[in-house]
Amino acid sequence: MPTFADHVRARADDDNTALLFEDQRWSYREWVADVATRAALWQSMRLDGPAHIGVLLENIPDFTMWLGAAAVTGSTVVGINPTRRGSELERDITYTDCQLIVTQRSQLSLLDGLDLGAANDRILVVDDESYSSQLAPYVGQVLPNIEVQESDCYLLLFTSGTSGAPKAVITSHSRFTFVGGAMNYIIHLEPTDVTYIAMPLFHSNALFSGWAPTVIAGAATALRPKFSASAFLDDCRKYGATYFNYVGRPLAYILATPESDDDKKHSLRLGFGNEGAEADLGRFTERFGVELVDGYGQTEMGASITRVPGMPKGSLGVAISPALKVLDPQTNQECPVAIFDANGRLLNAEEATGEITNTGQSAFEGYWKNDEANRERSRNGFYWTGDLAYRDAEGFFYFAGRTADWIRVDGENFAAAPIDRIISRFTGVVLAAAYGVPDVDIGDQVMVALQLKDGMLFDQDKFSEFLVAQTDLGPKWIPSFVRVMTEMPLTQTNKVLKRELSQDKWQSVVRGEGAMFVRDKKSNRFEPFGRAEYDALKSSFDASGRQGVFS
Repeated sequence: MPTFADHVRARADDDNTALLFEDQRWSYREWVADVATRAALWQSMRLDGPAHIGVLLENIPDFTMWLGAAAVTGSTVVGINPTRRGSELERDITYTDCQLIVTQRSQLSLLDGLDLGAANDRILVVDDESYSSQLAPYVGQVLPNIEVQESDCYLLLFTSGTSGAPKAVITSHSRFTFVGGAMNYIIHLEPTDVTYIAMPLFHSNALFSGWAPTVIAGAATALRPKFSASAFLDDCRKYGATYFNYVGRPLAYILATPESDDDKKHSLRLGFGNEGAEADLGRFTERFGVELVDGYGQTEMGASITRVPGMPKGSLGVAISPALKVLDPQTNQECPVAIFDANGRLLNAEEATGEITNTGQSAFEGYWKNDEANRERSRNGFYWTGDLAYRDAEGFFYFAGRTADWIRVDGENFAAAPIDRIISRFTGVVLAAAYGVPDVDIGDQVMVALQLKDGMLFDQDKFSEFLVAQTDLGPKWIPSFVRVMTEMPLTQTNKVLKRELSQDKWQSVVRGEGAMFVRDKKSNRFEPFGRAEYDALKSSFDASGRQGVFS
């Protein structure tokens, strides 16, 4: 199998368009020349030890050029998450042994006062005047003649970090090239195609689903520094984009923009991504006329589930490998199949829900310097995803949340993701996130956070009526609290940070942020929950001796 360095070298004499950014254009020949310049600069700066380049950039051309430079020098790009701050960011950089940081002025302040280890005083700022003079001695250099092995580590990509400290996932040339080729088998890119990438390049989705297959196919990449729902269609028209990738919730944000008679006037033919809400997938295709391929996957690449025609509503699809199962992590045994009533309500949530587990071979190559996490992910000869699911009698998987997403109400355990899917049907919802907050006596109550379309107000009566009409909503799944937010806390890859929501509990009322409602258990009507209700609830927790879990 060729390395990704081979794919970069193969483009050295290619005059097809490689890169589009704002009003600039690079041919592959020009792009490879810029890669060679950076590779030569890097070779002059390398220290002993791991040849790791930390890239702290938005989606700008230099990001792809440093990816190319790392590939041809047998080095490793560490994708640094710009939403990390202070000691957490310092830890990410030193933990991955970065020798060099490549950044830009807008990100430079994030590094102020940090001990960067081997990268101290070794920072390149790509939009600073000094950068051109640093590159100048190496302009015109050819690609280095360095033998790169398939097994060489090419990328260290941090998990999105919705819980705990992010782990750096090892990606070899072999895996990156294989995934890029497999993606091309699915999306069929040609040299005439243009891939629009607005998802962050430090994350696996943009690299595996967007950039890798584009370079392998010799197609063009159009970059946007940061995702913008309002600019999405304009960008795609400007660049003549035919394909785009997504992860998390961007489809919901694009759908929340005002509809137009021009919505189908573009060149897009296909989108590929992960974790798109089922309702959003159908609405997006109907509104914009773009086919979407959505699946389940991870940065670790240990498990894969794909959507198929005729699949049940709410399901992820079917496993590509029969070795993928839903196991009870306590017993290592396969969970019983999910049982639904005539209305589609899950009847055996607690016993049917387990962890998605690959009992065969996985592509997971490990985490950088984290033996404990490696043992947790690969134990008893299996690969454990850390994601909860249940599976029906026909083998369709249903995502149930992360392993930390359990809610316990009246002695019954269930996961949050099915509630998210149901609540997302409510008119005007952009994002919905269910999570547990403490009950006065024992266990949890369900709270759901809602982000609505701009200008839309929450109608508690219509919401109550909506809940009654959802035949697949279990009685213990019904929210006790609703928090209406103008903006959800998200990772850089648009995944809701439920950890922050659950930790915040009712404190937004004290801060006067947004609006909150509580359900009257007798009438099922939602009433405003303000400071007086907050104080009364706090008193109830004090009286029950559970004040320690209130805040």
